Amino acid sequence: MRAVSRVIPAAKARNASGPKHLSTTRARREFAELINRVAYSGERIVLERRGKDVMALVSVDDLALLEKIEDEIDLREARKRLADREDLVPWEDVKAKLGL
Repeated sequence: MRAVSRVIPAAKARNASGPKHLSTTRARREFAELINRVAYSGERIVLERRGKDVMALVSVDDLALLEKIEDEIDLREARKRLADREDLVPWEDVKAKLGL
């Protein structure tokens, strides 16, 4: 995950009514404008194809936050699995057995 130095305040990053939905056709026509809206105001935009949500445009700050949340979830799961395992061999024992 890459570090992000600029953080958009939560109130500015999220529109109270939720993300704006646009067709992929319209998004293609307005792509440069959408980039600016997402990058500079933190707006979230959901793109639809044939009436179904297919992807979202989010700022780098939002992406960093999502990745941090995913990392935390993965860490909790790893710790839970480690705590549940009784057959784990300490790293020091493995190194000693291999002569490291």
